[in-house]
Order: sequence, then C-alpha cells, then structure tokens
Amino acid sequence: MKFLDQAKVYIRSGDGGAGSVSFRREKFIEFGGPDGGDGGRGGDIYIEAVAGLNTLIDYRYQQHFKAKTGGHGMGRNRHGAKGSDVTLKVPAGTQVFADDNETLICDLSTVGERHRLAAGGNGGFGNAYFKTSVNQAPRRANPGLEGEELTIWLRLKLIADAGLVGLPNAGKSTFLATVTRARPKIADYPFTTLHPGLGVAKIDDTEFVIADIPGLIEGAHEGVGIGDRFLGHVERTSVLLHLVSATEEDVAGSYVTVRRELAAYDHGLAEKPEIVALSKVDTLTDEAREEKMAALQAVAEGPVLALSAVTREGMTEALRSLRREISGLTSDGSLPEPDRFAVGHEGSAEE
Repeated sequence: MKFLDQAKVYIRSGDGGAGSVSFRREKFIEFGGPDGGDGGRGGDIYIEAVAGLNTLIDYRYQQHFKAKTGGHGMGRNRHGAKGSDVTLKVPAGTQVFADDNETLICDLSTVGERHRLAAGGNGGFGNAYFKTSVNQAPRRANPGLEGEELTIWLRLKLIADAGLVGLPNAGKSTFLATVTRARPKIADYPFTTLHPGLGVAKIDDTEFVIADIPGLIEGAHEGVGIGDRFLGHVERTSVLLHLVSATEEDVAGSYVTVRRELAAYDHGLAEKPEIVALSKVDTLTDEAREEKMAALQAVAEGPVLALSAVTREGMTEALRSLRREISGLTSDGSLPEPDRFAVGHEGSAEE
C-alpha cells in the first residue's frame, strides 16, 4: 500500500424527500381529508478518525461521496425514511480544509473524533401539514430541500511523539530501523526515504512513536529536492532528534542548513525541543571524531550525542533523552504522567 497524505474529495449530502398530496377516501367513512405524509430528511456526510489507518490512499481511488436522498411521503400519513448517511474514515491526525486549501474545517487528532461536514436537506411537508380551519382540503405539498455540496481537502499529519530531521543520508532511517521494528528503505545514496515512516521504540518499559521524514536540503522551503511538504508530519511531535552525519565535511554547516529550513517552514518547528546527535561516528578516527563533535557543539544549543547504528553507541542514551523530553521527567527520573505515551502502528507508513 502506498503512502498518501493529501487528497481532494467532492461530497454531497442527500436531498430531502418530497411531501405527498393525498386524501383519505374510504367507503362508509364520512369525513376523510388530507393524509399526505412528509418527506424524509436527506443523509448527512460525516468524517471520522479511526484506528488502523495511517494513509489516505483510499481517497486516491474514490473522490466522490454522495449521501442518499430522503424517502418521499405517501398517503395514509406515511412519512418518508431518512436517507442513509455516509462516513469518511480517515487516520487520526487528518485535517479537513475547504476548497481553497487554507480554511480549516476540522482537525481530527484522536481516534473516535467525528465531525459532520454536510447536513442533509429537510424533507418537504405533505398536504396534511397545511390543513387549517379555513382550508380543509389543501392540495399542496413541499418538495424536499437540496443537500449541501462542497469540495474539501484532506491533509494527514502523522501522530508521533518524536520526529527525526536532518539532511539526506544523515542516518535517520537507519536509526529508526535500529531502535524500532520498522523496516524503511536504507541505501548509500540521497533521498532513499521518499515517504514518512513510523516506528514504536521501547526504553525502560516505556513505548513512544518515532516519525521519520525525507531529508531536507538547502532551499527545501522553496521546493528544492523533495521540498518541505513532509515536515507537517513532525508538527505534532514533542521533540525533534536532529541527526548530522559524521561523513559530512562541514557538520556545523549541515546543522545550520536544516535549522534554517525548519525556521523558514515555521509552524513552531524551530521552537520545539531538539536533541542533536552526530551519527555514523564509527566511520571516524578518534581525532576526527573529537574535531567534528566540537564543531557541532559550537553551533548547537544543547549537548551533542554521538551515535553509531553499527556499534549501537549512544542509542540507549538517545532514546532516554527523547523519552525525557516527551514525558517531562522530573529531576529524580520519575514519570509524573505515565499514560501520556501514545502507542501507534509499528512499521513504515508505506506498509
């Protein structure tokens, strides 16, 4: 299954059913009169966040959704049935925008959230409704009201506790594959990660979700490379793990480049707590390692970790640092709110 994080959808709620014009005519019944029933209400269009989904791929193959028309009224005061509703099922973290792709309609951030996007039209009144003391035999009925129609944009932002950022080939996918059961594509060339991935990491009997996104390069906010369209998937995270590859000639410049792209994207990413790590340190000599750690420390605000997926150096420390930021651990290491950790789906979002 492919990953899709944006889709354009047309929806239309059901029209109301028409009212009926009918009169009671029975043998030996002296007083009949109007008995036309009302039309039923048209079906509504709902959107609901459900568990078990992490992509909008279903809306690549179907983009039009229409609710049923309400049933028409009939004689003997029989009212029409309500039209069937339609519910669009989406992953938690989905935002719904109007046709301009800017006006936010709703944000479904947790499983079970439900929002009505379009209300069905009211059913028309039958002629029995119009009977009065001066009009005992009305011969009129209302048609049902039309439903609402609109075009909406669905935009998915993955729900994760921690996010991985960095240049291409910084070791983000390798880190995710090492500390979780996710199996993203890993290769020795840039942009091996083309879609976001998710994995569940466990440290000290605590689980949290990590999101991996494609690498950023200079000018990503202007569309260079893959651009910054996938940065939305780390907007909801509590902390960012910024990986800088030890194979870069200028590790400080690489760090600054990504920080500039985060600031240009805005949406509060530049203000999020950040843990900086020098990855692939197993490729360096002791002298080169010391120099690059010092250069990276000079531009980073906090301490810099040294990571190696091959020797697993620093992996436990990195996970504990992420856990500390996510949970807001106290100085003695206790957890004030152990139920805050979200447990998501293991594996890549592409699976």
